[in-house]
Amino acid sequence: MRRGAFVLLLGLVYAVGSRGQNYNAVKGSPFAGSLGVSDNPASILNTPYPWDITLFSMQLQNTTNAVTFHPLSYLSHADSLDYSYKAGKLSRYASFNYNVHLLNVRLALNRRSAIAFGANMRVYGAARTGPANYNDTLQNMNQFFNINEGNTFNANMVSSSWLELFFTYSRTLVDNEVGRLNGGVTLKGTRGISGAYAQLNGGSVDRSVAGLQTIYLLNAGSARYGYSSNYDFWHSNRSTGQNLSDFLGHTQGGAAIDLGVEWLVKSQAVTNYADMDTYYHEYEWKISVSLLDLGANRYQYGSQSRTASGPKADVSDSALNAKFDAVGSLANFNDSLATIVNNISALTGSFTIWNPARLAINIDRPLQDRFAVNAGLTLNLGGANKGTRLFVKDMNLLTVTPRWETRNLGAYLPMLVTTDGKFWVGGAFKAGPVLFGIHNWANVFSKSKIQNGGFYLAFTIRPGNGFFTKENKKYSCPVN
Repeated sequence: MRRGAFVLLLGLVYAVGSRGQNYNAVKGSPFAGSLGVSDNPASILNTPYPWDITLFSMQLQNTTNAVTFHPLSYLSHADSLDYSYKAGKLSRYASFNYNVHLLNVRLALNRRSAIAFGANMRVYGAARTGPANYNDTLQNMNQFFNINEGNTFNANMVSSSWLELFFTYSRTLVDNEVGRLNGGVTLKGTRGISGAYAQLNGGSVDRSVAGLQTIYLLNAGSARYGYSSNYDFWHSNRSTGQNLSDFLGHTQGGAAIDLGVEWLVKSQAVTNYADMDTYYHEYEWKISVSLLDLGANRYQYGSQSRTASGPKADVSDSALNAKFDAVGSLANFNDSLATIVNNISALTGSFTIWNPARLAINIDRPLQDRFAVNAGLTLNLGGANKGTRLFVKDMNLLTVTPRWETRNLGAYLPMLVTTDGKFWVGGAFKAGPVLFGIHNWANVFSKSKIQNGGFYLAFTIRPGNGFFTKENKKYSCPVN
């Protein structure tokens, strides 16, 4: 049995697979500008620039405990790359998110209101299994079942990708001697471009002995998997342009909303109205709360989406090896699956994947000499991916970021705890319009950590000093 076919079959029996914003360095920064809108729509008001434009930015974040790639880092790699799976009995997971921002514009209408708008592409994916034993030496299903006797197999995977156009409005709601309260809302129109999920529930086998040979027979379990129908319209005998037109033409629209507030506890020092830095840095504390990505994307089921249950009583491990040796396509896989279960049917209509809805709480504390520290807590609101309720989720749980920053320069040391308990120390720098950061320094200095981390890059243009608001004369000191 070829190893590729074995891995494909094992993916049905027990998936070991894979699962944006996250410009962690500038979270809470008054210089974040248009990059800050994805963390809190109210944040676009508390920045010293009358306008800024993120021409382009991208961010990638990934984590897994299932596989290790080596030797590979951001600084070096060998002529050939290798990988190894995590051996032993454990629950395996993998997740990733990726985003691209194009022409994200922030414009201050005045000191009390601001708007932002632009386009983004966002991709989230995740997979998770229950506890199971696995190692690189396994060659067939008999060996796999042998080291997992008595185990019940459960797994789920979900992925969603979409395009979004957004519009944000932020306004000062309260401004007094104690503090300033800004509120904001972002409305998003989305287009789901790719959706997929898979679920395995309650899989188990029975052990029997025939002479000197141990045989495993399927006993119980159900599976459900679906994908978006636009993949059915991609054909190898058509041009790339025609395929893209058909692929995007068979997508569905959606919507989402972000809500946020920021409370700035003011310094009691005398403020110079004309000094823009003083006005936007006058706070002792900045406390931000936001509800993000409240919405979903819908996808039409692809023609090969299926639900299956009730394994036939006589299906042995050797039969599984033979039936799934070289399926070659999902249609052939479905044909083979139909021979080993009592119930199988096509999934029709639409399915919904909810966006990574989350509550984000952020506290920012300016220090002396352009230093500051920021702390953020992210709580995912989505549930478990069971049945027909499907969610993608954010990977961040807790971030703490010391920073030194001026308008044109910045150095950052973000520290992150992921939802799966990994601790990363990253770094970033800003020089003029360029922001570059990594989520995990180990991606640079280690050749076996590239699968846990990621990076971000942004190009943002801002006006020079000559564009800033002039002093209102009623706040000027009288001339003697």
